[in-house]
Amino acid sequence: MGAAGALRAALWGLLLPLISAQEGILHAFSNDNPLLKKEFCIMYNPFWTSLPQSLSSATPTKLMDLTSTLLCNASEVPPQTMKDKAVVVMRGNCSFLEKAWIAQNQDAKILLVASKTGLNAPGGDRTVYKNLSIPIVLVSYMDVLDINANLGNNVNVTLYSPPLPKFDFSMVVIFLIAVLTVAVGGFWSGMDELEQLKAAECSENREVSRTSSETIILSPVKVLVFVALSCIMLVLLYFFYMVLVYVIIAVFCLGSTISLFICLAVLMRKIPFGQCSFTVYNVTAEVRLIFLAGLCIAVTTVWVVFRKEDSWAWILQDLLGIAFCLHFIRTIKMPNFKSCFILLGLLLVYDVFFVFITPYLTKNGDSVMVVVATGPSKDSEKNYGNLMEASAERSAPHEEEKLPVVMKVPRLQFCTPMICGVPFSLLGYGDIVIPGLLVAYCHRFDVQTSSSSVYYIFCTVAYAVGMLLTFLVLSLMKMAQPALLYLVPCILVTSALVAWKRKEMKKFWAGNDYRVMDPADVAAAEENSTLSSEQCGGQ
Repeated sequence: MGAAGALRAALWGLLLPLISAQEGILHAFSNDNPLLKKEFCIMYNPFWTSLPQSLSSATPTKLMDLTSTLLCNASEVPPQTMKDKAVVVMRGNCSFLEKAWIAQNQDAKILLVASKTGLNAPGGDRTVYKNLSIPIVLVSYMDVLDINANLGNNVNVTLYSPPLPKFDFSMVVIFLIAVLTVAVGGFWSGMDELEQLKAAECSENREVSRTSSETIILSPVKVLVFVALSCIMLVLLYFFYMVLVYVIIAVFCLGSTISLFICLAVLMRKIPFGQCSFTVYNVTAEVRLIFLAGLCIAVTTVWVVFRKEDSWAWILQDLLGIAFCLHFIRTIKMPNFKSCFILLGLLLVYDVFFVFITPYLTKNGDSVMVVVATGPSKDSEKNYGNLMEASAERSAPHEEEKLPVVMKVPRLQFCTPMICGVPFSLLGYGDIVIPGLLVAYCHRFDVQTSSSSVYYIFCTVAYAVGMLLTFLVLSLMKMAQPALLYLVPCILVTSALVAWKRKEMKKFWAGNDYRVMDPADVAAAEENSTLSSEQCGGQ
């Protein structure tokens, strides 16, 4: 599989929106000795549970340890024993909501579900239990043992979820990564076009030098196939996440390693030193490029081994992701604005449908896009390898795997305790590379028409404005957003207005002398190009 093929295969299932997790804090203190107190991380589903934002506004509730039961049947606990208590039970055998329904009928105030395998946002069929009002949170079983060992049996607990800072500095880094990646990728694509046009001056057939074995031209038909495959891949990930997540990781490693090598090789060739080379079987290779390939493989290998290290592995993931996006924007070429319009329009519908519409179609009311982006919950109704409903819990290794399809930057927490580890701001690769394809087309069109980068500059600025609008809506609505909903109108409308103002809409829509060639035509044209180049060289 070539570099472009790896990139194309990887992106089919990687068009994911901005996602955020829901974490809270359990504050426990001893009634016998108020000085004995500890805080622990909890996870909750915001669609089910609303927690106070501060400890002072939370109401203490006496903790009752029922971890010897699963609470899947009301007969497991004598009547009235849970009245006005914060009850902690073990997870398994039935859903969170079934446990909570029993606890609510027994007049419990809070349900804590203890997990031995890790924490993630609780999931389940909230439509069946829409009248449920009891708070449901997931807590580590080790933390329950800690409470019992250090605070005793007479313990009160309070739950709260501190708000995130109004201004998140990590979003500035995310913004800069996204805008600079799109700008550099678009600029690189335009410079490739300029070099190819200069080389074409010595060719009788201008189309040849503008066609590369590593270039994929998305005609309208290919755009439809691309979007259809993206939808299929996303649905397959929703049902078979535990298997396909490793396929996506493998494809990402291949694509990002190749991308990182190509990006760094371009920079290395600008250095006029260390150009030693050797020839083996008529193949010439530069020594420094061999070392560079080893370095790129090493970077990817380190990320694979330590990808779950929150403290620093995100740096390698972002580095690989930036190279991945840059190479994709440079490699995938849109022949005209018509293809860009179709691609961005369809993916806008794709994004909105899988984020906002699918909750009304899935049995448990979950968004397909959000479930795939965050990973299925341990209480998922999807069993391993089939579509049957199941109550069995997944194993920890499967639950902890996440798709490597996002730029991630840790949030700076100045006022909120870091009990739940390092929180991250995330942005999907699709929100970078898809708009980046239009930015790249704009720069190539600037080169073709000698328009002094007008289209490129305006489209890049429009992308930056769209990102700011996305972050603003995300901050106001406090929920996952399909970024393309804001990015696509900004860049499409801006590009069209520039073309209309310059009276170049017809040329911009159809492309400027950028014909998509059949493979047979390309082969014949390359032969003619070789002959023409030899003639030019002999003059």
